[in-house]
Amino acid sequence: MGRGCFLWLVHSLAFTSVLGALPIDPCASIAGKKWVLPREARACLSATPVDPTVKGNVIEVVNKTLAFHTSVNYQIQAPPPYHQDVHEDLHADLARISLRSYASDFALHLDLYRSFKRVNDGHCGVYNYCYDSLYVTYIPIPLVLLSNSDGSQSVYIAPEAYKVASAEFKEDIQFWEDALPGELNGKLSSLSGAKVLLINEQDPFVAVNDNALITGGYQSFATRQNSFFASYHRGPEGWEYAMGNFAQQVHPLVDSVSLTIKRVNSSTTDQIVLPYRSRFGSASKNFTDLASYRENNCRATKKTNGNNLYDIDFVATDEADPIAYFQQQAPVNPREAKQYAMNVILDGMPLSDIALPEELNPTMPSLNESYSVAQFYLLDDNVTGVLALGSFSANNFTAFGLSLLNGLQELKARGATRLVVDVTNNGGGYICIAHWLHRIVCFILLYDNLCNPDAD
Repeated sequence: MGRGCFLWLVHSLAFTSVLGALPIDPCASIAGKKWVLPREARACLSATPVDPTVKGNVIEVVNKTLAFHTSVNYQIQAPPPYHQDVHEDLHADLARISLRSYASDFALHLDLYRSFKRVNDGHCGVYNYCYDSLYVTYIPIPLVLLSNSDGSQSVYIAPEAYKVASAEFKEDIQFWEDALPGELNGKLSSLSGAKVLLINEQDPFVAVNDNALITGGYQSFATRQNSFFASYHRGPEGWEYAMGNFAQQVHPLVDSVSLTIKRVNSSTTDQIVLPYRSRFGSASKNFTDLASYRENNCRATKKTNGNNLYDIDFVATDEADPIAYFQQQAPVNPREAKQYAMNVILDGMPLSDIALPEELNPTMPSLNESYSVAQFYLLDDNVTGVLALGSFSANNFTAFGLSLLNGLQELKARGATRLVVDVTNNGGGYICIAHWLHRIVCFILLYDNLCNPDAD
């Protein structure tokens, strides 16, 4: 099972000065602000130089974790016909990084972060509270891939874009209303549903494929392409909306985007440049200047670095592990998370909790046996059951397992002979729940002729 590599670093501080004036602190100028420009956040994150001692320690520690990741050796030793797949040599990456000079500690982290992302294994990564989602960078026009009348597919601004963005950003959406040029000024809602012809003067799929090269998480290139677009998942309280990597980004690296679009019911095209904006992260700790930013968000503690279980002063707690912030699952019972083995995908972007617009929710009611992230449906043909499974973990392990059993039994009792399991944006969870689901699906719906252990 892969584990994330978590690093919390403390560095010496450095400031820039202009013509002998007092040092300029780029963090002080944005302190206490909910929203800032990406370049402002980037300047704050980039204000700390690399500490060679800490850099060496990071590389040493990360190197020692690689033996725990089966994907590391698989990538460079895969036999035919898989030898043409990704072959990211992390040992070589770390050797390269150790010899390279960086303009800032943030630049060093980005190289580490992206090198591990190229393994395309969501269980193997380097994450850092100092930088990853300290500020989340947004643009209020999530994109989707829709089919045209001839069956081809094109990129569009999501028809629900304005509704989602205005609900999530509320009065702060006015920033983007005012940023639109000319006759479009104040008409952000008119962009919803527009066909996207060009992104930064190139075919939209250039941007889609560029994202697939750096987003990581999955071996499948198509799955990584999909991460560019808006999507959904079943959360513990309801259906939730993911804005996608075009509209929501982990790091404040992009200031604006140029789009050529054709709006709904328009015979002409529009060219716009729309800015991104960075919002202070939900888990980020407030600061007043560079020193307090580093102290509050970057200093290693026993909680972040782990505890010595043999320490005479060690006391077990029911607090969630720090890794939980980056796990792609809803919060779970911390005690059960320690009791049952888990395998959860990690990402620098916390799992979205934006509500899916009501008109996009399933119209048919779910079965009474549904629970939390597991919702059961019987389609109108009365033979096709659907299990929408947003995660393999829920807040109550026992109740979750029972709901899966009861839901499948109810589908069979109602005449279902087929089952569709929708695991869109399912980030993993309890290993025992996944194994349990396989066994009960097999015995309840497929019968025991396919339920031998070799099928596990």
